[in-house]
Amino acid sequence: MNSPKKIVFVTGTRADFGKLKSLMNVIQEDKNFELHVFVTGMHMLAKYGYTCEEVENANFSNIHKFINQNVSDGMDHVLAKSILGLSDYVREIQPELIIVHGDRVEALAGATVGALNNVLTGHIEGGEVSGTVDELIRHAVTKLSHAHFVANEEAQDRLLQLGERLESTYVIGSPDIDVMNSGMLPSISEVKNRYEIDYDDYGVVIFHPVTTEFGSGENQISKISDIL
Repeated sequence: MNSPKKIVFVTGTRADFGKLKSLMNVIQEDKNFELHVFVTGMHMLAKYGYTCEEVENANFSNIHKFINQNVSDGMDHVLAKSILGLSDYVREIQPELIIVHGDRVEALAGATVGALNNVLTGHIEGGEVSGTVDELIRHAVTKLSHAHFVANEEAQDRLLQLGERLESTYVIGSPDIDVMNSGMLPSISEVKNRYEIDYDDYGVVIFHPVTTEFGSGENQISKISDIL
Protein backbone atom coordinates (compact mmCIF):
# COMPACT_ATOMS: atom_id res chain seq x y z
CA MET A 1 0.00 0.00 0.00
CA ASN A 2 1.35 3.41 -0.96
CA SER A 3 2.15 5.87 1.82
CA PRO A 4 -0.16 8.89 2.07
CA LYS A 5 1.07 11.97 0.23
CA LYS A 6 2.25 14.79 2.46
CA ILE A 7 0.67 18.21 1.87
CA VAL A 8 1.90 21.34 3.66
CA PHE A 9 -0.41 24.31 4.11
CA VAL A 10 1.33 27.60 4.92
CA THR A 11 -0.72 30.02 7.03
CA GLY A 12 0.38 33.39 8.39
CA THR A 13 -2.85 35.12 9.45
CA ARG A 14 -6.45 34.50 10.49
CA ALA A 15 -7.43 35.84 7.07
CA ASP A 16 -5.75 33.10 5.04
CA PHE A 17 -6.46 30.42 7.67
CA GLY A 18 -10.19 31.09 7.32
CA LYS A 19 -9.92 30.45 3.58
CA LEU A 20 -7.68 27.38 3.93
CA LYS A 21 -9.48 25.71 6.81
CA SER A 22 -12.17 23.96 4.77
CA LEU A 23 -9.53 22.59 2.37
CA MET A 24 -7.42 21.41 5.29
CA ASN A 25 -10.43 19.52 6.65
CA VAL A 26 -10.89 17.71 3.35
CA ILE A 27 -7.21 16.70 3.27
CA GLN A 28 -7.20 15.53 6.88
CA GLU A 29 -10.24 13.31 6.31
CA ASP A 30 -8.73 11.65 3.21
CA LYS A 31 -6.54 8.64 4.02
CA ASN A 32 -4.60 9.18 0.79
CA PHE A 33 -3.06 12.36 2.22
CA GLU A 34 -1.14 13.44 5.31
CA LEU A 35 -1.85 17.00 6.43
CA HIS A 36 0.91 19.28 7.69
CA VAL A 37 0.32 22.90 8.76
CA PHE A 38 3.16 25.43 8.88
CA VAL A 39 1.94 28.21 11.20
CA THR A 40 3.87 31.47 11.16
CA GLY A 41 3.49 35.22 10.60
CA MET A 42 0.96 37.23 12.62
CA HIS A 43 -0.38 33.98 14.09
CA MET A 44 2.67 33.84 16.33
CA LEU A 45 2.59 37.37 17.73
CA ALA A 46 0.78 38.26 20.96
CA LYS A 47 0.20 41.75 19.57
CA TYR A 48 -2.20 40.27 17.01
CA GLY A 49 -3.92 37.88 19.38
CA TYR A 50 -1.59 34.86 19.19
CA THR A 51 -4.02 33.29 16.74
CA CYS A 52 -1.93 30.14 16.36
CA GLU A 53 -4.20 28.92 19.15
CA GLU A 54 -7.10 29.12 16.70
CA VAL A 55 -5.24 26.77 14.36
CA GLU A 56 -4.44 24.40 17.22
CA ASN A 57 -8.06 24.40 18.39
CA ALA A 58 -9.10 23.15 14.93
CA ASN A 59 -7.39 19.84 15.85
CA PHE A 60 -5.34 19.52 12.69
CA SER A 61 -2.53 17.00 12.51
CA ASN A 62 1.17 17.86 12.35
CA ILE A 63 1.12 21.55 13.27
CA HIS A 64 4.52 23.23 13.15
CA LYS A 65 4.84 26.74 14.64
CA PHE A 66 7.58 29.09 13.50
CA ILE A 67 8.20 32.68 14.61
CA ASN A 68 9.27 34.57 11.49
CA GLN A 69 9.32 38.13 12.77
CA ASN A 70 9.31 40.62 15.57
CA VAL A 71 7.18 43.75 15.55
CA SER A 72 10.00 45.92 14.17
CA ASP A 73 10.93 43.74 11.17
CA GLY A 74 10.38 45.00 7.64
CA MET A 75 8.69 42.86 5.01
CA ASP A 76 12.04 41.92 3.48
CA HIS A 77 13.32 40.59 6.81
CA VAL A 78 10.07 38.67 7.36
CA LEU A 79 10.38 37.13 3.90
CA ALA A 80 13.98 36.08 4.50
CA LYS A 81 13.20 34.49 7.87
CA SER A 82 10.13 32.74 6.46
CA ILE A 83 12.15 31.20 3.64
CA LEU A 84 14.80 29.94 6.07
CA GLY A 85 12.29 28.39 8.45
CA LEU A 86 10.07 26.84 5.82
CA SER A 87 13.02 25.55 3.81
CA ASP A 88 14.32 23.61 6.83
CA TYR A 89 10.84 22.22 7.49
CA VAL A 90 10.27 21.14 3.88
CA ARG A 91 13.65 19.45 3.68
CA GLU A 92 12.84 17.57 6.87
CA ILE A 93 9.39 16.19 5.97
CA GLN A 94 9.77 15.99 2.15
CA PRO A 95 6.18 16.90 1.12
CA GLU A 96 4.65 16.22 -2.27
CA LEU A 97 2.73 19.51 -2.32
CA ILE A 98 2.86 22.96 -0.72
CA ILE A 99 -0.33 25.06 -0.60
CA VAL A 100 -0.16 28.84 -0.21
CA HIS A 101 -2.79 31.54 -0.38
CA GLY A 102 -3.03 35.11 -1.53
CA ASP A 103 -0.46 37.87 -1.43
CA ARG A 104 1.41 37.91 1.87
CA VAL A 105 5.15 37.39 2.24
CA GLU A 106 4.52 33.98 3.85
CA ALA A 107 2.89 32.88 0.59
CA LEU A 108 5.85 34.25 -1.37
CA ALA A 109 8.19 32.33 0.93
CA GLY A 110 6.20 29.14 0.39
CA ALA A 111 6.22 29.49 -3.38
CA THR A 112 9.94 30.33 -3.39
CA VAL A 113 10.82 27.29 -1.29
CA GLY A 114 8.65 25.09 -3.49
CA ALA A 115 10.12 26.39 -6.74
CA LEU A 116 13.75 26.16 -5.64
CA ASN A 117 13.34 22.69 -4.10
CA ASN A 118 11.33 21.27 -6.99
CA VAL A 119 8.26 20.72 -4.80
CA LEU A 120 4.85 21.06 -6.47
CA THR A 121 3.24 24.27 -5.21
CA GLY A 122 -0.42 25.29 -5.41
CA HIS A 123 -1.53 28.91 -5.13
CA ILE A 124 -5.07 29.77 -4.07
CA GLU A 125 -6.77 33.00 -5.24
CA GLY A 126 -4.10 34.27 -7.57
CA GLY A 127 -4.99 36.64 -10.39
CA GLU A 128 -6.75 39.18 -8.16
CA VAL A 129 -6.20 42.93 -8.40
CA SER A 130 -5.58 44.98 -5.25
CA GLY A 131 -2.88 47.48 -6.11
CA THR A 132 0.38 48.44 -4.33
CA VAL A 133 2.91 45.86 -3.18
CA ASP A 134 0.23 43.25 -2.40
CA GLU A 135 -0.51 42.80 -6.08
CA LEU A 136 3.19 42.55 -6.94
CA ILE A 137 3.63 39.80 -4.35
CA ARG A 138 0.54 37.92 -5.54
CA HIS A 139 1.72 37.88 -9.15
CA ALA A 140 5.21 36.83 -8.03
CA VAL A 141 3.66 33.93 -6.11
CA THR A 142 1.80 32.99 -9.28
CA LYS A 143 4.99 32.82 -11.34
CA LEU A 144 6.71 30.69 -8.69
CA SER A 145 3.79 28.27 -8.32
CA HIS A 146 2.86 25.30 -10.48
CA ALA A 147 -0.90 24.93 -9.99
CA HIS A 148 -3.39 27.76 -9.63
CA PHE A 149 -6.78 27.63 -7.91
CA VAL A 150 -8.57 30.86 -8.77
CA ALA A 151 -11.87 32.36 -7.69
CA ASN A 152 -13.31 33.22 -11.10
CA GLU A 153 -12.72 33.32 -14.85
CA GLU A 154 -11.51 36.92 -14.75
CA ALA A 155 -8.67 35.93 -12.41
CA GLN A 156 -7.92 32.96 -14.63
CA ASP A 157 -7.62 35.27 -17.64
CA ARG A 158 -5.02 37.37 -15.81
CA LEU A 159 -2.96 34.27 -15.08
CA LEU A 160 -3.09 33.31 -18.74
CA GLN A 161 -1.89 36.82 -19.62
CA LEU A 162 1.01 36.24 -17.21
CA GLY A 163 1.94 33.18 -19.26
CA GLU A 164 0.47 30.40 -17.11
CA ARG A 165 -0.91 27.33 -18.89
CA LEU A 166 -4.65 26.82 -19.08
CA GLU A 167 -4.33 23.21 -17.93
CA SER A 168 -2.58 24.39 -14.75
CA THR A 169 -5.37 26.76 -13.72
CA TYR A 170 -8.55 25.68 -11.97
CA VAL A 171 -11.57 27.88 -11.24
CA ILE A 172 -12.77 26.69 -7.82
CA GLY A 173 -14.55 29.81 -6.55
CA SER A 174 -13.59 31.50 -3.31
CA PRO A 175 -13.03 29.21 -0.30
CA ASP A 176 -15.00 31.83 1.65
CA ILE A 177 -18.14 30.32 0.14
CA ASP A 178 -17.47 27.12 2.09
CA VAL A 179 -17.51 29.18 5.28
CA MET A 180 -20.67 31.04 4.32
CA ASN A 181 -22.49 27.79 3.54
CA SER A 182 -21.11 25.80 6.46
CA GLY A 183 -23.95 26.38 8.90
CA MET A 184 -21.35 27.12 11.56
CA LEU A 185 -21.59 30.91 11.48
CA PRO A 186 -23.31 32.67 14.39
CA SER A 187 -26.79 34.05 13.89
CA ILE A 188 -27.35 37.79 13.47
CA SER A 189 -28.88 37.92 16.95
CA GLU A 190 -25.75 36.31 18.43
CA VAL A 191 -23.54 38.83 16.61
CA LYS A 192 -25.62 41.79 17.79
CA ASN A 193 -25.52 40.50 21.34
CA ARG A 194 -21.75 39.89 21.20
CA TYR A 195 -21.02 43.43 20.01
CA GLU A 196 -23.82 45.05 22.00
CA ILE A 197 -25.68 46.32 18.95
CA ASP A 198 -29.04 47.04 20.57
CA TYR A 199 -30.62 48.83 17.61
CA ASP A 200 -31.96 47.74 14.22
CA ASP A 201 -30.78 50.61 12.03
CA TYR A 202 -27.03 50.22 11.50
CA GLY A 203 -24.39 49.77 8.85
CA VAL A 204 -21.15 47.83 8.52
CA VAL A 205 -17.94 49.57 7.42
CA ILE A 206 -14.97 47.54 6.21
CA PHE A 207 -11.59 49.28 6.20
CA HIS A 208 -8.60 47.65 4.50
CA PRO A 209 -5.40 49.66 5.07
CA VAL A 210 -2.80 50.02 2.35
CA THR A 211 0.26 47.91 3.12
CA THR A 212 2.74 50.58 2.07
CA GLU A 213 1.02 53.20 4.27
CA PHE A 214 1.90 51.47 7.53
CA GLY A 215 1.60 53.84 10.48
CA SER A 216 -1.16 55.94 8.91
CA GLY A 217 -4.04 53.79 10.11
CA GLU A 218 -5.08 55.99 13.02
CA ASN A 219 -5.29 59.09 10.82
CA GLN A 220 -7.20 57.21 8.10
CA ILE A 221 -9.70 55.78 10.58
CA SER A 222 -10.20 59.27 12.01
CA LYS A 223 -11.08 60.59 8.55
CA ILE A 224 -13.52 57.75 7.98
CA SER A 225 -15.11 58.49 11.33
CA ASP A 226 -15.49 62.16 10.40
CA ILE A 227 -17.29 61.19 7.18
CA LEU A 228 -19.67 58.87 9.01
